[in-house]
Amino acid sequence: MTIEEIRASDKVVLTPTDIAPVLGVHPYSINKAKKDGTLEFPATFIGKNLKIPRIPFLNYVEGIRNE
Repeated sequence: MTIEEIRASDKVVLTPTDIAPVLGVHPYSINKAKKDGTLEFPATFIGKNLKIPRIPFLNYVEGIRNE
């Protein structure tokens, strides 16, 4: 997904596959960062699936762009 698609989405949670293109990384890297404790935005594993709340993710991305 693009950042515009994420903003327009009505999804409550996103997946690593959804956000990887925005961050310019592979989805695996997002899962690994969460496991390593280095992920800089909220996310929760539900079983083996990582779920990222959309609004906090957008706030994180907007914060990076405004630095």
